[in-house]
Amino acid sequence: MHIGLVGLGKMGANMRERIRGAGIEVTGYDRNQDVSDSSSLADMVGKLPEGGRIVWVMVPSGDITDGVIHELSELLAEGDIVIDGGNSYYQDDKPHGDLLAAKGIGFIDAGVSGGVWGLKNGYGLMVGGDADKVEVAMPIFDALRPEGDREDGFVHAGAVGAGHFAKMVHNGIEYGLMQAYAEGYELLAAKDLVTDVHGTMRAWTKGTVVRSWLLELLVQALQQDPGLGAIDDWVEDSGEGRWTVDEAIDLAVPAPVISAALFARFASRQGESPAMKAVAALRQQFGGHAVKPAGTTGPQSSTTPVPGAAVPPHA
Repeated sequence: MHIGLVGLGKMGANMRERIRGAGIEVTGYDRNQDVSDSSSLADMVGKLPEGGRIVWVMVPSGDITDGVIHELSELLAEGDIVIDGGNSYYQDDKPHGDLLAAKGIGFIDAGVSGGVWGLKNGYGLMVGGDADKVEVAMPIFDALRPEGDREDGFVHAGAVGAGHFAKMVHNGIEYGLMQAYAEGYELLAAKDLVTDVHGTMRAWTKGTVVRSWLLELLVQALQQDPGLGAIDDWVEDSGEGRWTVDEAIDLAVPAPVISAALFARFASRQGESPAMKAVAALRQQFGGHAVKPAGTTGPQSSTTPVPGAAVPPHA
């Protein structure tokens, strides 16, 4: 088997290596010619044997993925297959599938989890598409997934869009898990009684009901940088958490943990919080509670309401 792979960033390059390690030939294309096997998409497609070509797309979601798939629709032919393995929004999958189907080109959406560790450990795969197309591409999925039973690292989740929908929910769950571990870490670190925070969390990695790979990664991060002093508290989100919350709202499915984790990431990006300023002002207005003046590190000693404030009924 010989496939094309578009996008040779951190994950794409590792996936190319893992697929090659399974005996499948891979011709990659990336705009960074230092890592690319071809000079253009057309050059990459031209290097693939005709008749049932498969091209895996591993580029950022949105306009970039859309552009690549549109270009591939002009380069590929009937009987070929495109696999979108990026973190695309699941509602983009049907238009892409329809565009390719009009030319007899198959389409599979693949949610991929594993990050930079996937080269060594394998990738969790959730795919959507027609069963016959998935079967044709199965050697690639088997090369990428973890060793062991296929069902433990691969699922044909349903029709086109199902793979990316499953990956979206997966990432929403990931938001909640990460936030819970982070809050637990902060609580441990805030209590003088616990003198070995790193050791405490490490002790949770075996035998406990909260053990997980994410916990192991946090323990590793704390070992490398105790107190996490080298890391800023700004946390980005790549879109899947927002999409998960949107779907929860549309389907009337309560998702308070995932929603709170997403909003916590938003809060991390505020140098100062206008909402919390408003809460502090309200507490001072109705109860005469002390506030911290801007630019200070401690509360005012006076609890007198600001001039003009209503006098609390039980002051």
